[in-house]
Amino acid sequence: MEWLNYHHLLYFWMVAKKGSIARACEELRLAQPTISGQLRALEESLGDKLFARQGRGLVLTEAGHVVYRYAEEIFALGSELTDVLKGRPRSRPLRLIVGVSDLIPKLIAYRILEPALALKGGVQMECYEDTPEKLLFSLSAHESDLVLTDAPAHSAALVRVFNHLLGSSKVALFASPRLASFYRKRFPHSLTGAPFLLPMRNSALRQMMDQWFEAHSIRPRILGEFQDTALLTAFGQAGAGIFAAPVAIEREVRNRYRVAKIGDMGTRVTEYYAVSAERKIRHPAATVIAEVAKNRLFGMH
Repeated sequence: MEWLNYHHLLYFWMVAKKGSIARACEELRLAQPTISGQLRALEESLGDKLFARQGRGLVLTEAGHVVYRYAEEIFALGSELTDVLKGRPRSRPLRLIVGVSDLIPKLIAYRILEPALALKGGVQMECYEDTPEKLLFSLSAHESDLVLTDAPAHSAALVRVFNHLLGSSKVALFASPRLASFYRKRFPHSLTGAPFLLPMRNSALRQMMDQWFEAHSIRPRILGEFQDTALLTAFGQAGAGIFAAPVAIEREVRNRYRVAKIGDMGTRVTEYYAVSAERKIRHPAATVIAEVAKNRLFGMH
């Protein structure tokens, strides 16, 4: 069995936290050659470069990010152990790192993640938003516990990534009360030439909407295409055009953005997935998220 040298790991962790070997030397009260030598020894034992030069400073490599995440957990546990043994017990909240696809409506992401915050003992949640491709790459590198997407992950380049369907929701069209009142008449045929705010073409929602337009011979007037769903909704709230949102959050959309519903898009649905690096979700907070989403949030849609 190969054993990790925790002194080496401590020096690496301190350099990563402080941003330079010089500042780590001040904190640890050690000479620079000592820390540099220990870092090289750690890299040799792990078989990976942990830092790369960027100008005069150091930045973590991909492997460095993975090691740093584990080091954070290891030394947090060590600190907690010391407190407990000295009679100062403390409850350390469970940590959950989630990547959220920028194609998912913010209200849906909140409703999916919210149940984790009610876990007994508390949860410290870290949420990152990015493209699905980047988030799944981070997941495969074990830099996060879960990724929320609007489509299953399909990439041969990713290792041990598994899709878990959280549920689906019908889709409806919304607009400012004035626009909604006008286009609700003779819906959906009234939508030809109507001003639309659409997600980008790489999203599952956009592909579904394009199919629906074609099926009903609707030719919308596209005013804008948006990567960020929050920005798209802000334009819709301002009365710029019609936008789509899941029926699962219809009440929140109408109340929060002061818009009105024009009509449902028939049987068309959007799907939401939790993607993990495990075949079965094991993280306690992630398990609660999946169960509540399936049984409550999407259970009736």
